Amino acid sequence: MKLYIARHTSVDVPQGTCYGHTDIPLRNTFNEEAEAVKQKLDGLHFDKVYTSPLSRCTRLASFCGFENAIKEKRIMEINFGEWEMKPFDSIIDPRLQDWFNDFIHVRPTGGESFIDLYGRVTQFLEELKKEETGNVLLFAHGGILVCTQVYTGMTEMSKAFEFVPPYGSVAEFEL
Repeated sequence: MKLYIARHTSVDVPQGTCYGHTDIPLRNTFNEEAEAVKQKLDGLHFDKVYTSPLSRCTRLASFCGFENAIKEKRIMEINFGEWEMKPFDSIIDPRLQDWFNDFIHVRPTGGESFIDLYGRVTQFLEELKKEETGNVLLFAHGGILVCTQVYTGMTEMSKAFEFVPPYGSVAEFEL
């Protein structure tokens, strides 16, 4: 089975802002960026199409002609809990340094750790594999791409965020 993941286009939040589950706006360059994603998908056939329910993904899915994509909560971005929409350098929380030291296991206050995110993404990917569907397309987030890279053995969990595919990228995986 081939899995394609299209990362949403660039977001309109200040650099250094902690966001994940928050439904944030996209930059005014959306149409140009989305057109580039659409062209990358042109000529490919998909047996199933899923999208994160966050608008930055559903909007891209619709633009690319997949307005009926299945909304799947397990491919939402990581939940940063109380840290959502705060600049990292203004977060006053004793867990912040613990999280920087061990993002894999430490949860942001009220949020989820990387291993939590990986668990829900892995559960979804395992279900996809059992369906034995041909080509599947996901409109998702950087965290989902990183989890899939770990899941497919492309990288180690400890190095997961050393290469996060850019906004508007489309990655192909063999499951």
